[in-house]
Amino acid sequence: MQYTIESRELTSDRRHELHPTTIEARDPGEAIHRFVKMSDSELVSFSAPRRGQESIGTVRKDESVFLVRVYQS
Repeated sequence: MQYTIESRELTSDRRHELHPTTIEARDPGEAIHRFVKMSDSELVSFSAPRRGQESIGTVRKDESVFLVRVYQS
């Protein structure tokens, strides 16, 4: 399946910029872990509600924190 991950920086003035990424994965958890590895960042939190709804998390890279949304494309 394809998942879209939208990330938005929370720790700067550019927080309104949206950065979408598409990733092949079995489920949202695998998608976020691939995204974290790809972007050389750290997963801070992740909430995966029941099937068919978007998942939400936070990711840290260097001194920046990002809000991420994961949903099936």
